Formats: sequence, structure tokens, C-alpha cells
Amino acid sequence: KKGSNSRERQRIKVARVYEKITNSRLNHIHNITTQIVRDNQMICVEDLSVANMMKNHNLAKSISDCSWSEFLRQLKYKSEWNERNLIQIDKFFPSSKTCNKCKFVNQDLTLTDREWVCPVCGAELDRDINASENILEQGLIIYNLKNSGCGMQSESKQKREEALPLGEPTNHETQGSLVLG
Repeated sequence: KKGSNSRERQRIKVARVYEKITNSRLNHIHNITTQIVRDNQMICVEDLSVANMMKNHNLAKSISDCSWSEFLRQLKYKSEWNERNLIQIDKFFPSSKTCNKCKFVNQDLTLTDREWVCPVCGAELDRDINASENILEQGLIIYNLKNSGCGMQSESKQKREEALPLGEPTNHETQGSLVLG
């Protein structure tokens, strides 16, 4: 019955289970983002519109379960904190539809097509792997454009380079890059 003591006890039990699940998911996201930022100097991600994707009732539960927005929020602040490069690719960049070999854009590709063959070069492409390679390439282009302009450096980078003796490798020369797409 509503308002009974038994119902209140059950409500508290259910709330504790949901709190444990929430804490477990947040801990997992913290661990993953910390490892990604620690292991990579440059991280390239696609700037997805998560709120609009949640409007699709077929995808909404899966998207909310994996907490994309929280994952990206943590990745941003941790990369700034650890002086890592986080490059966001525009959400309208056709990462899945572009052949990473010859740059042909397949406009006929649908969300159900997980693998496709490029009609120009004949390459057999997995949709997700192809997208990640395109995101990395686009991220490197954006990074190079940002850093080739007027030759200005951030204060922290300039101080770090002044503190290191010549010939010693910096972190970005010894660590890799990661692509999330």
C-alpha cells in the first residue's frame, strides 16, 4: 500500500541498488578517461550532438547507459589538467562515409551498413575502423593548422621547453595518439 512502512523500506532498497549502479558507472568512466589521458598526448574525438541522438528512441537507452556526455566532459577537463591535446572533429564531417584510402565520400551509406566496399579504389572498409582513421587524420590536420600559424606557444609549453635541456625528448615526442569516434 502507498504510504506503508514496508513500501518505504523497499523504495530505499531500490534506491541503494540504483545508487550503486550509478557509482560503478562513474568509477568506470573515471578509470577509462584517466588511462586515455595518461597514455596519449593527443586525443581526437568526434563532436557528437548527444542530446539530438537521444531523441531517437532506438538509440536512447544505449546512449544514456554509456554516458557519452559525461565521458567527454571528463576527457576535456583531464586533458586540460594534464596538458594534453584534445581535438574535436566537427559533427558534420563524414567520417564513416569517407574512404580513408582514396577520400571518396559514399553518400548512399546508411547506419545499418557496418561494412562497405569503396567503388573507386575497391577497399573493403569496416565502418567504425574507417571512421576512427578519418577522425585521426582530420585531427592531425586541425592540430597542424593550429600550431603552424604565427609560431606562438602557450605559456606552459614555453616554460616546459625552457626548463628542458636541448636534445631531451618532451612528452609529445614519446607518447602516442588516440582516436575516439
